[in-house]
Amino acid sequence: MMQTIDLRGIQPNRAVFTSLVPRPAVDVSVALHVATELIHDVRARGRAALDEQAETFDGGRAASIRVPAPEIDAAVRGLPADVREALEEAIARVRQATAAQVPAEVQTTIGPGATIVQRWQPVARAGLYVPGGKAVYPSSVVMNAVPAQVAGVGSIALASPPQRAFGGGVHPTILGAAGLLGIDEVYAMGGAGAIGALAYGVEEIGLEPVQVITGPGNIYVAAAKRVVRGQAGIDSEAGTTEILVIADDTADAALVAADLISQAEHDEAAAAVLVTDSAELAARVAEELTRLAGVTRHAERVAVALGGQQSAIVLVDDLAAAAVFSNAYGPEHLEIQTADPDAVLVGIENAGAIFLGANSPVSLGDYLAGSNHVLPTGGQARFSPGLGAYSFLRPQQVIRYDRDALGDVAEKIVALSNAEDLPAHGEAVTARFRAL
Repeated sequence: MMQTIDLRGIQPNRAVFTSLVPRPAVDVSVALHVATELIHDVRARGRAALDEQAETFDGGRAASIRVPAPEIDAAVRGLPADVREALEEAIARVRQATAAQVPAEVQTTIGPGATIVQRWQPVARAGLYVPGGKAVYPSSVVMNAVPAQVAGVGSIALASPPQRAFGGGVHPTILGAAGLLGIDEVYAMGGAGAIGALAYGVEEIGLEPVQVITGPGNIYVAAAKRVVRGQAGIDSEAGTTEILVIADDTADAALVAADLISQAEHDEAAAAVLVTDSAELAARVAEELTRLAGVTRHAERVAVALGGQQSAIVLVDDLAAAAVFSNAYGPEHLEIQTADPDAVLVGIENAGAIFLGANSPVSLGDYLAGSNHVLPTGGQARFSPGLGAYSFLRPQQVIRYDRDALGDVAEKIVALSNAEDLPAHGEAVTARFRAL
């Protein structure tokens, strides 16, 4: 079912491994032209463009793109008791973990009368994208909204694709999750057009532009986020899900297979990768994948994902080489199922989220670990973090010098400004010390 990539005997080298990691055949760049056109259309024609895109790509146009408040309230009341309880628990756990991501204000005294305050200022307005398509993601409402709220964002707009089964409206479970979080500005719009609408605003539906856009989506959503970067900040280009499992011969093959399948069921383009130094474990996992994949509800989707070029069983000489391979890959989700996960963790640099041991599956992080599941994909974990309160915060330095403190450095400022042939810089300082 899954291809095998045998890297045994190859000297662990990040550059070499980077050229050998399995990746999807299609990357975000191929969707840029389409995403750009859709965004330009929304900017030019507003609601009419959003309605047409909803008919073409989603579940049909909504009677009202902005969801009426009574509909959100009704969705909260309509949540099944067990789902509501689970969402409330997820909200509490994510809120608790996210609170640690907000730095305290720090004042540094450079000298007498000279201070710099480092503060973290939230954006005033954020846009959250919650995908639709093959699944329903109330958990993504939690993962997007809680960090924004913890950061102190005062105005939040949420967009999610219209659903044909609900008359072109947002899925009720998405609305219910939004209502539980106190979000009353929800729009039935999806894809690249929705990202453009959040970035530039659409006056006729009352949507004002946002400063930051977060949330996962398909390749067109990821491309749209790249297009609007500069008009609005983004978290990362979070696209189709991926899991990489580092395992040795002590791992339970059935659990490893179950975890690979759990992410493969998201989408046919989902990536599932096992990296192991045990050929025996690799064989057992392959057997378990054959056994388990055929009986899961989304068996056809899982089979396509596991059989795609983005998924593989990778054989390496040892766990050190496995860590090098993982760093070259930069997985969204990394599981370490080995005899000593902490020893492997020492060598890990690049990952969106890391799950240690057999009892920390990615599914835990998807829902109730307290960590955030909006994570960079496509190797972006090599340079981008997952979503957090910091995604909505901007560090700012506040400088305060009194006259004596400025005088202490005045001559040095003049010397440097003259060295750079910018004498007015120095003159702006000496002007403060001229005799009246």
